[in-house]
Amino acid sequence: MSERKVLNKYYPPDFDPSKIPKLKLPKDRQYVVRLMAPFNMRCKTCGEYIYKGKKFNARKETVQNELYMGLPIFRFYIKCTRCLAEITFKTDPENTDYAMEHGATRNFQAEKLIEEEEKRIQQEREEEELNNPMKVLENRTKDSKMEMEVLENLQELKELNQRQAQVDYEGMISQYRELEKREREREKEEDERETKEMLDRALVKRLRDSDSDSEKEEESSSTKSMKSSSDKPTDILTTDKPPEVQGASAAGVKRAKTESWERSVGTLGGGGALGSLVVRKKPAVTVSKPSPVVTAAAPTSQRDSKASTADSANTSKPVATQNGSSSLSLLGAYSDSDSNDSE
Repeated sequence: MSERKVLNKYYPPDFDPSKIPKLKLPKDRQYVVRLMAPFNMRCKTCGEYIYKGKKFNARKETVQNELYMGLPIFRFYIKCTRCLAEITFKTDPENTDYAMEHGATRNFQAEKLIEEEEKRIQQEREEEELNNPMKVLENRTKDSKMEMEVLENLQELKELNQRQAQVDYEGMISQYRELEKREREREKEEDERETKEMLDRALVKRLRDSDSDSEKEEESSSTKSMKSSSDKPTDILTTDKPPEVQGASAAGVKRAKTESWERSVGTLGGGGALGSLVVRKKPAVTVSKPSPVVTAAAPTSQRDSKASTADSANTSKPVATQNGSSSLSLLGAYSDSDSNDSE
């Protein structure tokens, strides 16, 4: 694949450069170039000021029959920005500058005038020294005398400055050391203040944590007291424990949980608060009678024994109390009364 931007061109073997026709262009032909105004100028037609650096599309041509040490001189044509009058200027290689030619005047430049005056004086002096050797000696003595005066004036100015300055180097060093010491003290104070602030923040945080812990403990104790106060005042009457159980509980034995129905109703134990409400049935006193017929007494005794066994079965079931025991005394009394009846 061929390149897009070709740098080398192909020349065939039978290429003859002498056959290429040459263009005959005029020597004073003009080119359009883009340039900036080389100096400040004023148009002669309308008086418009054109400042240095303003851009123009100018026409450039080579000046015929004008050379400076083999260098060609070029002329430029521009138009005024206001009246479109033509202004021309050309290069000046002798002075490394541009020379105004037509259509405008160059503005005053004091620096350029001074340089031109100095150059003129230097040329006149060289011409005099070239023809008069005594003038050369006079000029040298004048130059040496002027140089000595300049050196003396410079030395006087230096001494005057030293007298007025009176620089104290020791004082400057001590002042610098004092300033450095103050800077170190200030940095040390800042470090101490920062450490103190950090410690204060840590202490405040610890105090807040301890306050929160104490508040939690107070809340837990208040909740416990509220729970204990929520119990009924009459619960103490319904609780019945023997002294040995109470002593064991005081020693650290876990207390049995009381049911809600036991708090309101109580137990039927003999030693409790409601034990006095239970009335025991007293055994009845019976007199035995002899049976007239032995044969007839047998079936009745069998019926009585069956009835007594049924009653004893019904009454033999234990009654649950708070302490988990049955009222054996009550069952014993019932069984004695049944046996006496059967007899």
